[in-house]
Amino acid sequence: MRRIPFSYALASLLVLALVIWLAFGNFQRFQTTPPDAPARSQTGPRVEVIEQQSTPFIPQQIIQGQLTAERETTLRANLAGFVAEKPVTQGSRVQAGDTLLVLDNDALPEQLQQARDELAVAEAEYSGARNLRQRELISQPELLRLQSALSASAASVAQLQKQLNDSRPTAPFDGVLDRVQVEVGDLLQPGEEWAQLVDDRRLKGAAWVSQQQVGDLTEGLPVTARLLNGDHLEGELTFISHRAEEATRSFYIEATLDNPAGKRLAGASAELTIILPPRQVHTLSPALLSLNGEGQLAVKHLDANDQVQQTAVQLVSADIQRAYVAGLPDPLRLITLGAGMVDIGETVTPVPAEDPIISQPQVGQDSVHAPVD
Repeated sequence: MRRIPFSYALASLLVLALVIWLAFGNFQRFQTTPPDAPARSQTGPRVEVIEQQSTPFIPQQIIQGQLTAERETTLRANLAGFVAEKPVTQGSRVQAGDTLLVLDNDALPEQLQQARDELAVAEAEYSGARNLRQRELISQPELLRLQSALSASAASVAQLQKQLNDSRPTAPFDGVLDRVQVEVGDLLQPGEEWAQLVDDRRLKGAAWVSQQQVGDLTEGLPVTARLLNGDHLEGELTFISHRAEEATRSFYIEATLDNPAGKRLAGASAELTIILPPRQVHTLSPALLSLNGEGQLAVKHLDANDQVQQTAVQLVSADIQRAYVAGLPDPLRLITLGAGMVDIGETVTPVPAEDPIISQPQVGQDSVHAPVD
């Protein structure tokens, strides 16, 4: 009998062992119960999260404005005449009704007295004529002629009285006599300017705001005016235009400011800070803002089930370091890292962020938000 080579025998044994391994290794296919399915991983993508509460903030709008006196008027002559007296010197504070200037009146007092005497005669004649007319001793036309003469005398008295008053112009309100432009002996013509009267105990701060800013303003809001020398005046917003200026689409506003010390500020410029009502806001990095499907600013955060949510927000203010937004839930589980890698509704694994993003607000260029004390 021929002997089988060793190599063939070894190969046959290996083939037999492989068949047996395959047969027994696939035996589980014939089991009556399926094997336990491998456990699925319960951990989603990892994101860094911080929890924060909203904070009350006082928004502010800072705009450049111009200061003017609350009341000021240009004094002009109402009749021609030479300046006879200057009873009030330039820069003096006067009361309403004080005589500011005296013009040569060309014997107006005597003419006025004569007119008053003639008026008294006309009144007596008309009164007697009415008694005679009741007894039918004079005709009706004669009574009407006397009544017309009485009216003419009264008009003459009123005209001369006005001329006399115009020759002695008085202050229409309390203020300071400013920029007197005449001297004794000068001839004034009707309508000619001779001085200004300024009431600067209160000032008006006039400014223009954009159409984006005007929606937050209401009359009565507190206003602080910062002057170039660092001083401050306090007041309130008193007027907001209802129509924008066509060229710039900006709205005119006025603030009334107290000036109890009577500082010479009319005509100067000032920085007006309008203090808006407090709002609840969240402070976060501007990098965490994104746009939702409607093109609105939005922020991604987590709900109680660790699912990603995206909520539209209103940007109250922002600078290069922080943004102040309203409209987020309170408290907020804010995603600070990994928001761009997860989808809305996806369940994630939150990891506490090392550096909280909450920080105190700082002054911006156009608008400021200060924390409530």
